[in-house]
Amino acid sequence: MWLLLLFTMLSFPHPSCQMLLLPLTHTLSQAQAQAQAQFNATHHLLKSTSTRSAARFRRQLSLPLSPGSDYTLSFNLGRQAQPITLYMDTGSDLVWFPCAPFKCILCEGKPNEPNASPPTNITRSVAVSCKSPACAAAHNAASTSDLCTMARCPLESIETSDCASFKCPPFYYAYGDGSLIARLYHDTLSLSSLFLTNFTFGCAHTTLAEPTGVAGFGRGLLSLPAQLATLSPQLGNRFSYCLVSHSFDSERVRKPSPLILGRYHEKDKNIRGGDEVVEFVYTPMLENPKHPYFYCVGLTGISVGKRIIPAPEILRRVNARGDGGVVVDSGTTFTMLPAGFYNSVVAEFERRVGRVNSRARGVEERTGLAPCYYLKAGAEVPRVTLRFAGANSSVVLPRKNYFYEFLEGGDGARRRVGCLMMMNGGDESELSGGPGATLGNYQQQGFEVEYDLEAKRVGFAKRQCASLWERLNRDKN
Repeated sequence: MWLLLLFTMLSFPHPSCQMLLLPLTHTLSQAQAQAQAQFNATHHLLKSTSTRSAARFRRQLSLPLSPGSDYTLSFNLGRQAQPITLYMDTGSDLVWFPCAPFKCILCEGKPNEPNASPPTNITRSVAVSCKSPACAAAHNAASTSDLCTMARCPLESIETSDCASFKCPPFYYAYGDGSLIARLYHDTLSLSSLFLTNFTFGCAHTTLAEPTGVAGFGRGLLSLPAQLATLSPQLGNRFSYCLVSHSFDSERVRKPSPLILGRYHEKDKNIRGGDEVVEFVYTPMLENPKHPYFYCVGLTGISVGKRIIPAPEILRRVNARGDGGVVVDSGTTFTMLPAGFYNSVVAEFERRVGRVNSRARGVEERTGLAPCYYLKAGAEVPRVTLRFAGANSSVVLPRKNYFYEFLEGGDGARRRVGCLMMMNGGDESELSGGPGATLGNYQQQGFEVEYDLEAKRVGFAKRQCASLWERLNRDKN
């Protein structure tokens, strides 16, 4: 018993601590020199990002994005001195990374993450048994007997449930433009002052077009929050992040975005909010039977100025086939909307903005975004409000979260351009078997987005995210 108490003290923060603070790094800050070399104009970066957002959404599959469009999280595994850096993704539920020896097929044309971790040596990690629930979760299988058969466990051992020594078979994991084959292992995961023993992760020796691993934060059994909740519920059942606003300017993301596991006590809320008046707007999570790891919410409409555009039924709820709802996703950059709804939003934008500013059709072709306008001095842009399901659940977006302005053209004829940062996700008929829309991380900038897994709700609170990191980090130290 004394050994158990000692182990608990070594493995977790003090029981009175209800929060663990970790830094999220935007890949734009990591890849500044490379981004400038690869994307010598703003529209190149926008085109790359819009293309990846559309690919992830339309294929209805998890898809890690490329440098310049998403966020990374670092941790240590076992006795490894070198931190492992992975994409942080609420749209998937598996933690995996490249393991030595590692081969990535067709990765020559992929953006190379300059701070990517080298393949990890897992010789001291323990393979997961074919009888483990984690093995069944990775294979989406209901029967561990089938998995033990795949692992070549003898029939008599399967009948007597004596296959614990047989390893979980390799599993296949597909993304929108790549895939991997991995095995499951256990080891100790170090997150700042927290040590998670027997943490389950996927080890990939071979991938197709996927050179960098992912820290899945979805609702599945193998996600990082789910595993944390089994060992430390006060930290794992609630997490939030606050994404520092960047507008694709690497200078603006030099400070990390805070990732908060757990929460403060009520008496400490003034420390968390400082001088800000912080009020969360909550909307219920919707259950998706086909994609249970998604954080789905309902959207009733979008206001452009004073006009409310009602959302179609596919965005308000999820049906028994898994169709519908809006996924709150840290791994997609731009918000994707079904075509009819998107066109209604664009029509109202055109009526308000297009009547005095001419369309920049060439910019639209080069960026993949629309509508774009050549802006006159003092151009007015209507306010956009997301109206989520639930009482008092509307979120007013800052202008920079949905309308991006930049200079276009050569030095002698540079013109100010503005583009709507939401995208057409396709006809509703093409969205069967998956979510109806995605709320991207670009629209989440400057908000603390809270995932309350106990109350099954998602919350939004307007924040100065860089200041929040400084306050919380100062208090932690």
